[in-house]
Amino acid sequence: MITLFGLKNCDSCRKAAAYVKAHDWPHRFHDLRDDGLSAAVLDRWIRSLGWELLVNRRSTTWRNLPDAAKDGLDSVSAKQLLLDHPTLVKRPVITLGDLVVVGFAEPQQAALADAMASNGQR
Repeated sequence: MITLFGLKNCDSCRKAAAYVKAHDWPHRFHDLRDDGLSAAVLDRWIRSLGWELLVNRRSTTWRNLPDAAKDGLDSVSAKQLLLDHPTLVKRPVITLGDLVVVGFAEPQQAALADAMASNGQR
């Protein structure tokens, strides 16, 4: 089953959800603001993608952080920052089995479609 991690009011997340629904793929939506973000899930994402790809430096959350929180960011401090501020995660994050992708441009759509085809769904 596909899990879409994001925010309900995020345009990219809504587009991803509409795409998944249009293909009639089984999925669930995990709202990072309402449902939170666990350390175990974040660890998996970091192992798959690296922390740099997960931090949304264009977000309002990022702009509102004090400079001290943003300066010298490394894997340990980034992980804690993402756990403390889940809305700082670049989105959507989409998982299916071992697949973890961030964003919903054509490459991510193709990766998701390939993964679904591998699972016997088109």
